[in-house]
Amino acid sequence: MDKKFFAYYDSPVGILEICTTENELISVLYVEDANESSECPEILQEVIKQLDEYFNGDRKDFDIKFKLKGTEFQKKVWTALTDIPYGETVSYKNIATKIGNEKAVRAVGSTNGKNIINIIVPCHRVIGANKSLTGYGGGLHRKSWLLKHEGSIE
Repeated sequence: MDKKFFAYYDSPVGILEICTTENELISVLYVEDANESSECPEILQEVIKQLDEYFNGDRKDFDIKFKLKGTEFQKKVWTALTDIPYGETVSYKNIATKIGNEKAVRAVGSTNGKNIINIIVPCHRVIGANKSLTGYGGGLHRKSWLLKHEGSIE
């Protein structure tokens, strides 16, 4: 079993708990309080650097090796999320169509809500077909902030 490393990042949208193995990102989750960080392998330092660049407006795409854990369907959805360009939004139906299952809109929504690599796997870029901000695990206030930061909403 791979050893896990943790760091806490104080972002403009709250504290993020970043978890990696020695070689890949496992999760970026919103937490209420920062705990003590562990030793910091190179990949963890790189995630922090790229998050800094993103929040400073200098980075639009992440270049981090990450591990998706879930069913094949979930992995397809999460992979499709990584193709949504910075500054753009798509609907759940767009994602369902992209993965070849246009009737799976609800399942896409459910899977989107189970994403544990927030921001880097940009589930915040998925909105309702009527352009409304729909659920976000980190809360709609964070989703709104991220989309405004990326310039996709006013």
